[in-house]
Amino acid sequence: MSTALRPAPAPGVRPPRLTRGAGFWLLGLTQLTLMAASSAPSPLYSDYAHRWGLSATALTVVFAIYAVALLAALLVVGGLSDHLGRRPVLVAALVAEAAAMAVMMTAGGVGQLIVGRALQGLATGAATGAISAGLIDLQHPGSKLGPLLTSSGTAGGMALGALAGGVLTQYAPAPHIVVFALLVAAFVLLAATVPLIPETSPRHPGTLASLRPRVAVPSADRAAFLIAVPAFIASWAIGGLYLSLGSSLTADILHTGNHVMAGLVVALICGTAAVACVTLRAMAPLRMMVTGSVGLVVGAVLTLPALLVPSMPLLLAAAVVAGFGFGLSFFGAFRMLAQTAGHAKRAQLFASVYVVCYLANSVPAVVAGLIVPRAGLRDTAVGYVLVVALFALLAIPFGVAALRRTAAPAPAAAGA
Repeated sequence: MSTALRPAPAPGVRPPRLTRGAGFWLLGLTQLTLMAASSAPSPLYSDYAHRWGLSATALTVVFAIYAVALLAALLVVGGLSDHLGRRPVLVAALVAEAAAMAVMMTAGGVGQLIVGRALQGLATGAATGAISAGLIDLQHPGSKLGPLLTSSGTAGGMALGALAGGVLTQYAPAPHIVVFALLVAAFVLLAATVPLIPETSPRHPGTLASLRPRVAVPSADRAAFLIAVPAFIASWAIGGLYLSLGSSLTADILHTGNHVMAGLVVALICGTAAVACVTLRAMAPLRMMVTGSVGLVVGAVLTLPALLVPSMPLLLAAAVVAGFGFGLSFFGAFRMLAQTAGHAKRAQLFASVYVVCYLANSVPAVVAGLIVPRAGLRDTAVGYVLVVALFALLAIPFGVAALRRTAAPAPAAAGA
């Protein structure tokens, strides 16, 4: 039976595009995969330490170089998609992400691992502002799904990556290859499908000017941004502790060499954060931020005896409570900003948010890594947790004061 050849598309005919709804969920999947890739290597760190004789300081450098590179990308190209469009920025970032996974897959020493993590940070930073802005662009008018998917996708992706990384590290025959090979395939596939997403940011002039490194918060958003900063710092700092030193904590303090447990601690923090975002999404943003900050304080307090006793069940319970606080404090603060963000500067504002978050995620981890050789892992972790609790406590009066201002009745007009 003969078959007729399909005619070639007429010149000028556009290739098929996804609907706005399908594009929205594809962006969400991209966010999830990027965040999974950021946490997947964490359970491998203790194994790298044994194979290559790395210290805790070296491990935190490997972790932090990702965040430093991500910050550099946010500062330089964080708002680039506002000028070039969301799609081209995302495609370039995903191709670079696949290359980073390939470098890490073939790493034979800490130097190559650092190069791979640096490239990964640059790629993720380039994608972050575009994805966050694109999700809000593509959501239905009046919907809260964009900020929800940004927050839950970030936390859920990190949980998925940490747990999958732990399972593969423990049971896969060659985890240092398998973990990254799977991620290479995922990013290549995403790079091929992202061009089908509807473009929501037409080209605007000022591309070269937007590459000047700067952190820009529009004047209308600065008051809300300052209120949100302590919550951003506390929530992302607790994640930095477990992502950088979690496998060392479980191996050296809790005396378990099971990589699944190292991944489980991170997965519980991030997974609970994602669940909290979804189940309590109807809560008002400021109230959510304050509730989450209280949860972070309680989680930090529970972490202290878990490290001092030590007790794995207590550490897992503390991770659940801290994750609840992480999710609500970050999501509440992010939603508060999303409500006021103007479209023209949206990617730039969200890039500034992530600059604060990743500084909080990386700088304390590096400082902790430098202190460990002198103070010991346990005492360093205890001090780290106390600092997180202090920032979470600071976020509570900030949020309560803002709640009181928004609840206060507007003054009556003169002469009414």
